[in-house]
Amino acid sequence: MVRAILDVNVFISAILSPRGSPARLLLAWQAGAFELVVSPALLAELARALAYPKLARLVPPADADAFVAWIARSAVLAADPGRAPPIRSGDPNDDYLLTLAMAERAVLVSGDTHLTVLADSLPVRTPADVLASLGEPSH
Repeated sequence: MVRAILDVNVFISAILSPRGSPARLLLAWQAGAFELVVSPALLAELARALAYPKLARLVPPADADAFVAWIARSAVLAADPGRAPPIRSGDPNDDYLLTLAMAERAVLVSGDTHLTVLADSLPVRTPADVLASLGEPSH
């Protein structure tokens, strides 16, 4: 079974746009199409991002907390990676995602260009690409 790690931007896009590819990707996960892997650092980053004032206006704190709790209890929880990846992202804050994806033998799903440009070297895909590989329409 395909294992995937979703970048925080994918989770946030799923919440903000229930008809978009990220939201459909979460639905595919819930239907058993792939295994979602998270780590404590990823969950903490998601909670922090959802608490930013700009997002807190769009996603009430109680809904944000419930979303993070749902992901935490439903996904596979992996240990945070302890080392730097051999290939680095343009954003050093995302290097842990690359290391986590390599350690868990998972595809990293992101909409961030500084990660998707690594697709030739690492299994980094966009939500639409993953949906297509699962046989799901991306629109």
